[in-house]
Amino acid sequence: MPSVVRRPRSAVRRPVTISVVAVLLLVVGYLVAAAVVPFAPASAHTTTYAAPTSTVPDLSFPAYGATAVEATDFPESLRTSGDRTPRSIASISKVVTALVVLDAKPLQQGQAGPTIAFDAQMQALYAQYLAQDGEVAPMPAGLQLSEYQTLQVMLMKSANNYAGALALWAFGSMDAYRSAADRWLDAHGLDHTTIREPTGLDAGNTSTATDLVDLGQLALANPVVKEVVGTKRATIPGAGAIENSNKLLGMDGVEGIKTGTLDEAGACLLFAATYERGGRTVTVVGAMLGGVDHAALDGDVQRLLRSVADNFQVITLTHAGQTFGTFSTPWRDEADAVSARAAEVLVWGRTTVTAKATLEQVTFGTKGERVGTVRFTVSDHDPVTVPLVLERPIEDPGVWWRWTNPFQGTDA
Repeated sequence: MPSVVRRPRSAVRRPVTISVVAVLLLVVGYLVAAAVVPFAPASAHTTTYAAPTSTVPDLSFPAYGATAVEATDFPESLRTSGDRTPRSIASISKVVTALVVLDAKPLQQGQAGPTIAFDAQMQALYAQYLAQDGEVAPMPAGLQLSEYQTLQVMLMKSANNYAGALALWAFGSMDAYRSAADRWLDAHGLDHTTIREPTGLDAGNTSTATDLVDLGQLALANPVVKEVVGTKRATIPGAGAIENSNKLLGMDGVEGIKTGTLDEAGACLLFAATYERGGRTVTVVGAMLGGVDHAALDGDVQRLLRSVADNFQVITLTHAGQTFGTFSTPWRDEADAVSARAAEVLVWGRTTVTAKATLEQVTFGTKGERVGTVRFTVSDHDPVTVPLVLERPIEDPGVWWRWTNPFQGTDA
């Protein structure tokens, strides 16, 4: 019989063992690869923003003359009524005189300024303006006052002889004053304003209500003028005790600015008032021209100011925790991107608000982690940007999910 060759048992097992090892290595490699391969960022989408609404203002304008009113820093709040052509502005002219003189002879707040010696030419203005039925104040011979005191008599008492004296002192002649006033008006864009002389007794001193709103804002921007027009009473050597001609001063938030009265102009008022709204101070500046008398005009100004003040509104751009986007993962986890804080703004009248959310790339994250921003664009305001954070964490789904969902949602 032929002999039978028996192969060692170990030789039979070797191929099987190699195959098993190979399979095991493949399995281990897969498990390791599936466990460590990085995930791609979660998909993200933004939500639709529902903008807050605001109302259209209904203001209480008078039926006569010309009126304009504006909330400072709210340029779209400018509203007008009546004539839009230049009208006589009477003693409101003295506001221009004050600013033109201070441009040539500047004062710092709290300073009295240089001394003005009232000479014979200045003293003669008393009789000249009195003959025109203009408001005057005593100016005895030898009187000397500071520039600040002279401004007080001119603006508070509306004394024409002190306005004329200031013009002569600062510029040497009425013609030189007029040239300086023209240059100042041009430099400040008051293109619809004409100033022929410093007092307003000339009906040819004219302006529009909208130009006067700009003039009022310029006056408030000058600390010296703002202080003087906001002073109720003072005692000035030579001129005596004087009271502000603006009877609304201190009422309904009114802080100035200047009255005017002339047959051709009627009763006029350039006014400013301040209010506390939405945690900030807001200023309203207006001009009302052509009233019958100051008693009726003052009532109309008060009604107008109240209607303007009532149209300030605080609108909420976002509440804290408001959703502006959502992150979604392949393992069916979701987390909202929410506003980190509330945001609100003070507006006047109808306002347009838009929002644009920007989401960052996120794979995993902790609750409260910043994941983007939302930028609000608001009429008459600088943009407002609010951080977006995760409302809840986005966590790793774990090894089991990775093994049972091979390479889903990964960067592999």
